[in-house]
Amino acid sequence: MSFAQKLFGPFRPTTRNKDHYPAYTRSAEEQYLQTLLTNTMSNTFYADQKELLSDAEQLHHEMAAANPTFMAKALVFARNTGLMRLQPIFGLAVLSAYRPDLFAKVFPQVVRIPSDLFDFLTILKGQGRGEGGRAVKRQVNQFLAGVSEYWAVKYNGRGRGYSLGDVIATAHPKPADLKQQALFRYLRGWEADLELLPQVAALERLKRAASESEQIEWIGRGKLPYETVTGAIQPTKAVWEALLYQMPTFALLRHLNALQRAGVLDDKRNLDYVIARFNDEEALRKARILPFRFATAFRQVEHPDLRDALRDAVDLTFGNLPDLGEDTAIFLDISGSMEGQYLETGSVFALALYKKTRGNSLFWLFNHEVRDARPSKRDSILGQAQHIRASGGTDTGAPVRKLLLERKRVDQIIIITDEHQNTGSPFYRELAQYRAAINPEVKAFIVDIAPYRYAMVPEMDRNTFYIYGWSDTVLSYIAQTLQGYASMTKQVDAMDLDKKE
Repeated sequence: MSFAQKLFGPFRPTTRNKDHYPAYTRSAEEQYLQTLLTNTMSNTFYADQKELLSDAEQLHHEMAAANPTFMAKALVFARNTGLMRLQPIFGLAVLSAYRPDLFAKVFPQVVRIPSDLFDFLTILKGQGRGEGGRAVKRQVNQFLAGVSEYWAVKYNGRGRGYSLGDVIATAHPKPADLKQQALFRYLRGWEADLELLPQVAALERLKRAASESEQIEWIGRGKLPYETVTGAIQPTKAVWEALLYQMPTFALLRHLNALQRAGVLDDKRNLDYVIARFNDEEALRKARILPFRFATAFRQVEHPDLRDALRDAVDLTFGNLPDLGEDTAIFLDISGSMEGQYLETGSVFALALYKKTRGNSLFWLFNHEVRDARPSKRDSILGQAQHIRASGGTDTGAPVRKLLLERKRVDQIIIITDEHQNTGSPFYRELAQYRAAINPEVKAFIVDIAPYRYAMVPEMDRNTFYIYGWSDTVLSYIAQTLQGYASMTKQVDAMDLDKKE
């Protein structure tokens, strides 16, 4: 490429961000994947809920019209690998109007549990589409055919606008046998034969239990989930203790404070049980908990042994991450716009990556300035992440400029950021200068954890890779790309929708 082409060709900025700094537009597919994996439709530093909702709706419709097959694959990926809920369900509602065939193919992989179904139906109603037509009704009926007693007692409340009883009343599914008939009647609020439904019967007995011991008996006999119990009765310490031993890992993490307040963890046997659960690497892997959830719990609990257990849990969560090369520079954006979950997630990601270089990489924090974080390769990820604070402006070029000034040669640069430059020199300009002066083959990985649709690097740069999301799996993509695998967008595009899970 000639010098003139470099200056005036396709690598010139194509847009500007909200602070009017030069930026680039990535492909529609990449923007869509970014939205699915980062846009929770909660207020952010640069966009409020209304703007994010409008932006997402526009993207869903654009992708459904332009590339519905990629859209369907991306919805499945975001729900199951990215561990996101609302955006994939929103996208599924839009896809149902454009391609009922693709909608039917991916519905079971996006709508996994009743609360997903309730949100899906709420979105359809909000779009003015009523019940959604035959294709939707067919999928809803197939979903209802798989409703269990466990789901019946756990999800028949009305906190999401719908209950299972409401859906049954609308869809009119045909029961397959007498047990399912009894279950559907119970969910509608009609008289039902509870002898066919022992778990439901246990819940009804719990509601009428006259003593604490009787409550505990029915919780155990019915294996009643904690959400159902806490919705039916006011739990005592003994009831919480009974629930402790049947809580899933994520529920246990979310209710550490409640268990502490109830005095359950004052008993060493209970405390040891909880600690053992958070030291079970296989259980943590299966629970697939977003890393920032651990950071939130760590911030809230006070018991030193519990804090140690959470430290260990996060280190175990990232234990299977492939090792990265030592010639790596890790840059973490700590500017003011990263405050909150962005920084909690980014700090955990950055420190996990640092540990996977065996502590031999560069680890710099940047806002409008750059400083060496000097992390410990022995101290826990959470313990170090809690000391990282957000402040200042955003100069995404600053850490690369420092690399160049200090003549440090690295083979890969990993930058974790919301990509919102508001001061200094653009990242891509500094990256180009670094490649010209130090290492022309350096790879750049941009881990973007925000939903803003402008980018720091043009799509044509073949040595820069974008990775989106909050799940710990985003870090695996860095190692996979170094080993020659395709980009995240290409991996999604290569998915086989006909392949059964």
